[in-house]
Parts: sequence; structure tokens; C-alpha cells
Amino acid sequence: MSERLIPVADVVTTHGLDGWLKLNPFNPDTTLVSSLEKLYLEKNGIASEHKVESIKPHKGQLLAKLGGVDSIEQAEKWVGSVACVAEANLPTLNSGEYYHYQTIGLEVFDLQGKRIGVITRIWPTAAGGLYVVQGPEKEYLVPAVKEIIEKVDFAAGKMIINPPEGLLDL
Repeated sequence: MSERLIPVADVVTTHGLDGWLKLNPFNPDTTLVSSLEKLYLEKNGIASEHKVESIKPHKGQLLAKLGGVDSIEQAEKWVGSVACVAEANLPTLNSGEYYHYQTIGLEVFDLQGKRIGVITRIWPTAAGGLYVVQGPEKEYLVPAVKEIIEKVDFAAGKMIINPPEGLLDL
């Protein structure tokens, strides 16, 4: 598959007997998933394309009915997979905005120019995303909030942060 796939939700369980899947979206406020015509389910490094028959909100999660998944037995094999969308289906952002996934691989520095490490992944939490930054000796969790993120420079491949006192000591 030549399209870059962007993870948008975890498939956490089945719902009912007719093949519905329950998804935990990484961004609970997004309407992107509800408007898609196709969704990719990725498990064990293999992505499978599915036509979206229906997606609806359900108690802070999403229920998805996908083509070719018509029974609880067929749905069970997708539990534990990651729901993804083609990068081309993401809405265009305004100037100065970016998707969190685009920050993976950026080098992180503090305001004094000290290298903290490299963003290896994003950890979604109820309070918001955390950048997981792998330093030379330990891993740091940096909240993805404008009060801490001073600058994101994709051309230079780096992010400048202004960590509150003690954040990097945790």
C-alpha cells in the first residue's frame, strides 16, 4: 500500500452480534472518523481496507459497522487493531497548525538550547496528549500544550519547549 496511514483510534471490543466494533478515538472531539467512506484496520503490521457502512458516537467512544464484518466472530478478529485513515483524507490545516503525528522524530530542545531527546510517540490521555521524548538516559513525558511548546520547526526537524520547573525531573 503506497498511502501513508494515520492511526485515529484503537479497536477495543465488539458491540452486539452483527459485527459492530467499538473504537476509542485518539481525539474524542474529532468528527473526521464519522465522515469517512473507508477505514483501515491495522493489526500485526498488516492493514486491511474496509468500507464504512456506519459510524456513530456511543458513550465517549465510536461504534463502527464496516463492510465485510457482519458477525461477532468476524468482529472479534479485529479487537486489538488500530483504526487508521489515509493521510490524504485528513483535513487541510490552517497556517501554523499541525497534526500531532507529524511531530514524531523531531528533536526536542529547551529554551537554552539543551537537547532533551527525540519524540518517539504520542501518548493520548484524558487530559490531552503527551509527547514521549526519548532522552539519552531516560524517557520524558511532555504535555502537548501551547504553554510548554514554544516552537515547532519542521524544516529544522526540532521542537523548542519551555518546561515548567521540575517537569524534566520526573
